[in-house]
Amino acid sequence: MTRCTAPVQGHRTASAAAACPACSSRYSGYRSSYSYSPSPYPSSYSSSVSSGGARSRVGGSGSGSAKPRWSRAGSSVLYTPAEVRTLTPVRENVEKLASVPDLRDVFLCHAWDDRQGVARELHDLLESLGVSVWFSEKDVGLGTPLLRAIDKGLANSRVGIVLVTPALLRRIPQEGIAEKELSALLARDQLVPVVHQTTYEALRGVSPLLGSRSGLSTAEEPMKDVAAKIAELVAL
Repeated sequence: MTRCTAPVQGHRTASAAAACPACSSRYSGYRSSYSYSPSPYPSSYSSSVSSGGARSRVGGSGSGSAKPRWSRAGSSVLYTPAEVRTLTPVRENVEKLASVPDLRDVFLCHAWDDRQGVARELHDLLESLGVSVWFSEKDVGLGTPLLRAIDKGLANSRVGIVLVTPALLRRIPQEGIAEKELSALLARDQLVPVVHQTTYEALRGVSPLLGSRSGLSTAEEPMKDVAAKIAELVAL
């Protein structure tokens, strides 16, 4: 009679069980009916890869999407990992200034030509989301020195939004008011470019320093979604 080797050698591995003269035939029958190949990934990851690739797992939903730590529970706003990296230092600045009273959430820097168009659109979207915005069209009264008003607005805002449009690209080389605003914003870690109807490549050709800052773009999502991200960024 063949004897089981388990008392001496153990059957902890499949190879040990298969080598046992008493159990090998039983084990081979078992293997034929059931085969297990462990995966290094959790089942939820594997299912997501089979249905669309690993990128859909980043952040939980959406292609390459992520949730920053300041995003509130239940928020439907999605970010790319690059946007989270870009906006994190700005958010930290917002939190540092949280205890400072009477600050506007956002200073909106824009070209004069955009004041009644896309700049007004972005301003209105932000205010509809509860964001307080310094906007020259409403915050500079008649007879008020413009540069002084801008300096005050910059000093009393947590975040600077630069609306980068073809009009702004034309204005920057002229070293006008928009260029002065940019210089002040670039000196602090509170700047978020919003590129609209142009590209970061075109921006780098005019202002390499500003172009080195990544931000948001309406080529990737509509302006209302850009506004929603800014609103979450400054919410305290």
